[in-house]
Formats: sequence, structure tokens, C-alpha cells
Amino acid sequence: MNDAYLAALSAISGSIIGALASLGTSWVSQRTQERAEHHIRAISKRQQLYEDFMEEASKVYSDALVHELGDLSKLVRLYALLSKLRLFAPAHILAHADEILQQIIKLYRAPEKHFDIAQALKRPEQLDLLKEFGDACREDLHHRAQGTHKPRKQSLAMADAVFGTPAGHAGKQT
Repeated sequence: MNDAYLAALSAISGSIIGALASLGTSWVSQRTQERAEHHIRAISKRQQLYEDFMEEASKVYSDALVHELGDLSKLVRLYALLSKLRLFAPAHILAHADEILQQIIKLYRAPEKHFDIAQALKRPEQLDLLKEFGDACREDLHHRAQGTHKPRKQSLAMADAVFGTPAGHAGKQT
């Protein structure tokens, strides 16, 4: 009789262990999938914000090339996007974004507005205010997608110069 109970108990124990193992595997699998989806959504949201900033900066930049700043509302959306970037973007990207904004304001303040398209087309790289920002954003997104994001030393030095942050603090990520 003891053998029958022992066999039954072994069978029930084996079933319970098998069920728990299956449940545990399913839970780990689902958790991993949720993390991956969250990571993809976060990268996508970051990419959209980078794109929105570049689009708005381009619009305001082209306006600053030929007009004076008569209405501060031209800069409101750009400032709002910069503030959103401050929530999570790395320090080197913030430094580039801040530099873009400073260049646009400087352009608006320029006394003479005579933009020569023929001259600009001879040296188009001088018009590309967003190149470094775009390169930094692409690098950031690439590294985040690979799971290898680390701030560059050069970017940290630039952030220190722009924001006046002490060394070692500029690269802290959220």
C-alpha cells in the first residue's frame, strides 16, 4: 500500500513541478517580451521627438535667414521641444540642441538680412545647422537599439562647456 501512495504522490509531485516550470517559463517569456516592446516604444518616442525638433528648427532657421524676430511665438514650439528633450536626452544631444537654438537667435538678431541663394548653394554645408545634432541623434538611437549606449567623452566635454556642468555629471542618463 505504501508503494501505491508513493507512486501516486510522485506522479502528482511531477505534475505540479511540470506545471510550475511551464508557468515560470511563460511568465519569464512574457516579461522579456514586454520589456522588449517597452524598449522599442521608448526608442520610437525618442526618435519622433528628435524628428520634431529637427523639423521645427529647420522651419525657424529658414525664417531667421530672411526675417527679423518680430514675434516671439515663432520660437515657442522650438523651446517646448527643447524642454521635452531635457527630460531624457543625453547631455551631448542637449548641447547640440541648445547650440542650434543659440545660432537661430543670433541669426534673428543679425542687423542685415540679405540671403543669397546662389552663394548658399556654393557652400551648402554652411547652411546645415542640424548636421551635428542629426549625427548625434542617429548615434544615440543606434546605440540604444543595440543596448550599448554610452556617452562619448567628446560629447561630455561639449556639454560641460555649454551647460557648465562639472565633469562626470554631464553624462548621467535617465
